[in-house]
Amino acid sequence: MTRVSRLFPAFLGGPGAVGLLILRLVAGTAMMLHGWPKIQHATSWMGPTAPVPGVFQALAALAEFGGGLCWVLGLLTPLASFLILCNMAVALGMVHLPQGHPFVASQPGGPSYEPALGYLAIAVALLLIGPGKLSLDAWLFGRGGMGADVSPDPVRGG
Repeated sequence: MTRVSRLFPAFLGGPGAVGLLILRLVAGTAMMLHGWPKIQHATSWMGPTAPVPGVFQALAALAEFGGGLCWVLGLLTPLASFLILCNMAVALGMVHLPQGHPFVASQPGGPSYEPALGYLAIAVALLLIGPGKLSLDAWLFGRGGMGADVSPDPVRGG
């Protein structure tokens, strides 16, 4: 077992793996779409009066776009999930909650903390459950080494 493989829970198989794949594809694509405009202006996407230095804006943009790409691929999922979790926690704690944004926007397109909390919850779930057998992580870091077939786990539905 490699050091990296210890970061992963047993890779969920069966219908659960399909569910995790769908979750990763949808949430990862959406996260990439949120991050792409920020990557375009990585050090200034918050505007000229931002209280956050440009380097931290760039790290947040990279966490969103790169983390979303990793979710889609199921690659380095624990790291991507941790970075997205941190990013969404900062968004909630420094922007949405201090400014009194509602959970759901009262006007279409208005501010709300629903997306940030949703992505945070997905990141926590992927950290706890893992990316599933239908991921590059399972192929690369499976319990037997490169490309190992992970034996079914009756408790976890594999």
